[in-house]
Amino acid sequence: MGGKLLKEIHKVRPFDCLQQEVFLNLIRTADHLMRGFEVLLKPYNLSPTQYNILRILRGAGDCGITCKGIGEHLITRDPDITRLLDRLEARNLITRQRDTKDRRVVSTRLTPEGAKILRELDKPVMEMHRSQLAHMSEMKITQLIDLLEEVRSAE
Repeated sequence: MGGKLLKEIHKVRPFDCLQQEVFLNLIRTADHLMRGFEVLLKPYNLSPTQYNILRILRGAGDCGITCKGIGEHLITRDPDITRLLDRLEARNLITRQRDTKDRRVVSTRLTPEGAKILRELDKPVMEMHRSQLAHMSEMKITQLIDLLEEVRSAE
């Protein structure tokens, strides 16, 4: 069943090692899944990382969360969270407020407009996730989760 990636990327010679093939398959698969997500978010003018930030803020509730806290929760690393927050704030999707006791601390919160967008996206995003992997059994999906977590455990 293996070896499909060679044909997909029109590679003539075999991969140098199995680990290289796994790495490239992961990247190719992530890109494949992400394309559908980007199409879903495009009408909302959101990137996947901005969407992730809005979800983090919804989870943080009324107390908000610091920039550092957002970075710790992100699915993918982004070195410029401040710039992403600036864009979301300019669109009135988030607010930032300095702590009155410690002016160095800035809490970020979701606005009602940001919450509205998330509510609109909740169902379509869930449907997209389900449809992208609808061809796989629950057992295979669970195995895939276990394997991916095992790969990350070597960090």
